[in-house]
Amino acid sequence: MHKKIFQSSFLTAFLVLITTIALIMGVLFHFFEEQIQKELENEAVYLSQTVEKTGVRFFDGFEKQTNRVTLIDADGKVLFDSDAEAEKLDNHADREEINAAMKNGTGKSIRYSQTLTEKTVNYAVRLSDGSVLRVSTTQYTVITVLLGMLQPLLIVLAAAVILTFVLSLRVSKAIIEPINELDLESPENNVAYEELTPLLKKLAEQNRTIEEQLADAHKKQVEFHLITENMSEGFLVIDKDTSLLTYNSAALELFGITPPVSGNVLAFCRAKDFRDTVSKALAGEKAENTMVRQERCYSMIANPVFEEKEVIGAVIIILDITEREKREALRREFTANVSHELKTPLTSISGFAELMKEGDVSQDTVVDFSASIYEEAQRLITLVTDIIKISELDGKSIPFQSETVDLYELSEEIISRLKGQAEKRNIALNLIGGKTEITGVYKILEEMFYNLLDNAIKYNKENGTVDFIINTTESGVTVLVRDTGIGIPAVHQSRVFERFYRVDKSHSKQVGGTGLGLAIVKHGAIYHHAKIRLESTEGKGTTVAVQFGKDSFAGGEQ
Repeated sequence: MHKKIFQSSFLTAFLVLITTIALIMGVLFHFFEEQIQKELENEAVYLSQTVEKTGVRFFDGFEKQTNRVTLIDADGKVLFDSDAEAEKLDNHADREEINAAMKNGTGKSIRYSQTLTEKTVNYAVRLSDGSVLRVSTTQYTVITVLLGMLQPLLIVLAAAVILTFVLSLRVSKAIIEPINELDLESPENNVAYEELTPLLKKLAEQNRTIEEQLADAHKKQVEFHLITENMSEGFLVIDKDTSLLTYNSAALELFGITPPVSGNVLAFCRAKDFRDTVSKALAGEKAENTMVRQERCYSMIANPVFEEKEVIGAVIIILDITEREKREALRREFTANVSHELKTPLTSISGFAELMKEGDVSQDTVVDFSASIYEEAQRLITLVTDIIKISELDGKSIPFQSETVDLYELSEEIISRLKGQAEKRNIALNLIGGKTEITGVYKILEEMFYNLLDNAIKYNKENGTVDFIINTTESGVTVLVRDTGIGIPAVHQSRVFERFYRVDKSHSKQVGGTGLGLAIVKHGAIYHHAKIRLESTEGKGTTVAVQFGKDSFAGGEQ
């Protein structure tokens, strides 16, 4: 800014100086030129009066003066000239000043030399006898005068430039110094130029805004620190280069690392599952994975962080699920053991009850009891069978081979089996779609869709509708089972796929079932690498969608 002010003031002063000198010289030159012309005119008038009195004899013995004097007769012939022999001069009748004088009584003209360095000023007066007296003088032009004064002008100009430079430097410093001394921490307390008052007020407002924003940011940072430090879950934030930006103590404890930690997040955990989770999140996808580390089991959830559709980092949550996994393993083991232990005696009870029901025992009441025993036994056998199915799915010990399964044919078979059950409640079953083949285990797929359709009928309303929809797209195959039943309250929707979980135990007892149908669906979907989506509105109905990926198409991706 100092440099700009200096340059501006110096250039302005220099231009003003040059312009002033030019104007002064122009005015003076014009003034002196007019003076010379007046003197020339006075001299011509004076000489003309003398010649009128004395005649041509006046020029006898006429001595050369500063100005040139010429006498021309009415025909333009030169009678006398103070600078040359009259006989050798051309006729002057066509000269501008002579011609004007003959017509008007007086005339004047200016003629420049070929080099433009001199000019001749002429003034002519007509005498009473018709002759013309002309007085001429030679002057230097402006260019010649300037060239003649070049040296003194340069000296004056150099002195003026030096003086301008010094003054401009001092003026620019004097202007900038109060600005440099401004206290920007307290702008409103400055005593400076009046023109700066709006700017200083604006700066003061901005300072207050920045202070408020910094205080708010600090408050949020403290709150964030308190929240993350009191989380039992591990918390990591990384950038797109996997550099660690922030973390909480729980994350370091889970990995057994002593703070402080910095650098690449992969440096303190090189497990493949962890690296895969990080890579998937930085690729722009939500990643969920489990990891076993030092006999501990961790669940990892990583979400990408976007800025204008570009991934700039990821947030990773790590949970220690070791105890949960142990409990789950114990429950699976318990279910399998109980199932195998109960299946044989319950089958025997069913056999005895069947004999009693057929009348081998004479007592009438025994028949009723035997019927009840038989029904309960059948329900327990179904329960045991379902438990065994889930145990097999959990242990991935399915005794069946994958094959090509036509979902449309499978659906038709299941619907035909459940048609009688639906007709009892006047429920319409609709199959929508066409021939669609995927690669999978027929028995598991049959159990999955049988349970979904069975539930849709059981929990439907009288005169309701069940739609079984097979939808094929470029991304895979989606099977939807949609009913117009009682629906599932939102609070229960996240748990309906758990084992033995019932939304309404009293209603479930009326419709029957083991509470394992949707659990079998869930585990069957996991086995086939499919995704399940549930949408339900209480009182309006439920839709369950099972989505198979491209790799499920028969023969590979299509």
